Amino acid sequence: MLQQWWLQHKLKKLIKNCQLESVRLHYQYLLAQLNKPILKTNLLALDIEMTGLEPKKDQIVSIGIIPIIDSQIRPKFAQYKLIKIQGSVGQSATIHGILDKDLTNALTIEEALLWLFEQCQDKVLVAHHAPLDLQFLQQALLTTQQRPHALFAIDTLNIDKQRQQRKQQVLKTGSLRLNACRERYNLPIYNAHNALTDALACAELLLAQLSKIGKLEEITVGQLLNKY
Repeated sequence: MLQQWWLQHKLKKLIKNCQLESVRLHYQYLLAQLNKPILKTNLLALDIEMTGLEPKKDQIVSIGIIPIIDSQIRPKFAQYKLIKIQGSVGQSATIHGILDKDLTNALTIEEALLWLFEQCQDKVLVAHHAPLDLQFLQQALLTTQQRPHALFAIDTLNIDKQRQQRKQQVLKTGSLRLNACRERYNLPIYNAHNALTDALACAELLLAQLSKIGKLEEITVGQLLNKY
């Protein structure tokens, strides 16, 4: 209850001060959904591929999203965007498979942010290891808008971490990676580091996690949402 009160207070303040309309509409949707059951909330699974792991130095090269509506993944509305960067993708191409030539006709980061926040105006973001993805989005917003923006998401990594800790299980190195978490729910293993595939993998993982938690009509958005 305290968590939801704090989120409500924070969102009201952000809405009042936010100058970017698409982000403000996203905040307003989050505020309206805080006390509603997660099953009745529109969600948007997100994954981002980057040139590295440092938001202040590295850049976003691709974004994948897939909506979850009425507790159903909607592949028909999945989207994938490549993002232009300054310089070269360098050695990161060996991870995500995106080459410099692939980015010739890609979106600018400004266009990508506008597109993304239009997609999540009426949805709650979901990501695996959400802090990393959202820190890159926050850095991009700071660079393009010259203003910091708080972001919020449901983190499937955090859900599984808490579940394992309640079982008093030792968290081994790599045990909270996306595919490792999926294995615990008998979900198929996908090739990692494609933003759209990983967004789908995250969406499937969340639904499996919620199914295990049970009493879904009692779980609210505010109980799962985290601020970054």
